[in-house]
Amino acid sequence: MKAIVTIISTFLENRTSRQNLLVLVRLIVVLVLLVTAFSVLFHVLMEREGQHFSWITGFYWTLTVMSTLGFGDITFESDAGRLFSIVVMTSGVVFLLVLLPFTFIEFFYAPWMKAQTAARAPRELPPSTKSHVILTRHGPVTKVLVRMLEKHHHPFFILVPTLEEALQLDDQGIPVVLGELSDPETYRRLRIDQAAMVVTTRSDIINTNVTFSIREVSDNVIVIASARSSAARDVLELAGVTHILQLEEMMGQALARRVMGHDSLAHIIGRVDDLVIAEASAGGSPLVGKTIAECGVRAQAGVNIVGIWERGKLIPPEPNTRITDHTLFVLGGTEAQIDSYNQHFGAGPNENEGRSNVVLIGGGRVGRATARALGEAGVPWTIIEMLPERVHYPENTIVGDASEFDLLVKAGLHQAATVIITTRDDDTNIFLTIFYRRLRKSLQIISRCTDETNVARLHRAGADLVMSYASMSANTIFNHLRGSDSCLLAVGLSVFPAPVPKALAGQTLAETQVRSRTGCSILAIELNGKREINLQPDTPLPEGGKLILMGSMEAEEKFSELYPAA
Repeated sequence: MKAIVTIISTFLENRTSRQNLLVLVRLIVVLVLLVTAFSVLFHVLMEREGQHFSWITGFYWTLTVMSTLGFGDITFESDAGRLFSIVVMTSGVVFLLVLLPFTFIEFFYAPWMKAQTAARAPRELPPSTKSHVILTRHGPVTKVLVRMLEKHHHPFFILVPTLEEALQLDDQGIPVVLGELSDPETYRRLRIDQAAMVVTTRSDIINTNVTFSIREVSDNVIVIASARSSAARDVLELAGVTHILQLEEMMGQALARRVMGHDSLAHIIGRVDDLVIAEASAGGSPLVGKTIAECGVRAQAGVNIVGIWERGKLIPPEPNTRITDHTLFVLGGTEAQIDSYNQHFGAGPNENEGRSNVVLIGGGRVGRATARALGEAGVPWTIIEMLPERVHYPENTIVGDASEFDLLVKAGLHQAATVIITTRDDDTNIFLTIFYRRLRKSLQIISRCTDETNVARLHRAGADLVMSYASMSANTIFNHLRGSDSCLLAVGLSVFPAPVPKALAGQTLAETQVRSRTGCSILAIELNGKREINLQPDTPLPEGGKLILMGSMEAEEKFSELYPAA
């Protein structure tokens, strides 16, 4: 019954549907009057022929003739009566078999079916909806974020302005709401005062209008918006945005940080209260050539090597793992321990003399942000850009096709240690990765990736490191949602809390074998508000305590399956 009411209201709220329905009603009224008139004339002609019938019989005859059923049980004997029968039958063909069905389908049935389809896209959320996330677009970033929200069973809805887009998402099984993005009433219907967060990643103008409309309804809800220009960031702040995503700057910093030989300092990539997660390249440090057991990182700096990145995958550090120029550590400890690591093993940019030039492919926003980050670190760079209008640094830019061999030689690719591919087209990035890998086997290739599904393809093509634009942005958004007790790091690496399982209480870290069983690393143990970070193999797991673990989202799920929370 509720569904029928929704369909009727959707049908009647459209002005065209109301007008069409009125036309249909008028046609039916004309038909009723015509049938009545024919029935009266039937009696008049029959009386002239000396035949007497009831009024019910008159309506019966008129309808059977107009519908061309023509039972033949009641007939005229005069030519006038038979001519009248022809007129009634002809008008019936026009009205009942042509005009009425066409009008019914065109003006009522088709709009009704359209209204029934539109009713699949709700315009309002139930009053009980709370702690939900509202997204204004289903793009590359939000697709990754949606998977994260689904895995953690967090309610979300995607707000779209068009019915076509709403139906496409509904067909995919994605919760969707239809409404105007810049209408404050839309957000009232979305229970914005009970929402956990709004994420808008459309154009700068739309993001500003969305933020302003939300602030007319709620001052407290968290609003996260993307911004492409500094002017847009200023306007968004005035509109009331809570957090601004500077996606290009984030990507540029991340790409520059992973340049081999850039420096061997540890760079912080995540925090959980006083626990710090950092990345450090071994290239240029005294650790190269040693094994994990021989390096003495823990003994000298107190920091733990909790993982090593290898072609986009985090692998556990084994004692006999050999450290090379390409080794990228993931470190866990306090900020003081990270500083100690940098003092003992880090080589800053000024300590590396004679570094090779870095070649950047693409002079767009990400390419320019990467160039600025490299320049701040003192790393020389050259940009190859195909479009002259995108050239912002003429002295360091070569205009042309990045697949032309002569142009690559001019840019110094034959001497460069690293090439960074920053274009937003993943197919182009895959093509260039394959090409550069064939040219130089030892070249470090770092690539940006727009669509998360192409990360594995870029690794297979020969990229040493792939930075997912979607994953990095979604991780940042999800960190704001989860709070300070957990966070997501690059490439889907998760730091999360969990109570000490009863099955592991009293066992030492070495005895639990959590890493080998689940893929998660225990970074810290918390008991009675005190957190222990400097863990040893013989550190026991206290009953009633809390663990801070690190692992992929799959490892987090494996841990939850093996050790379900009480």
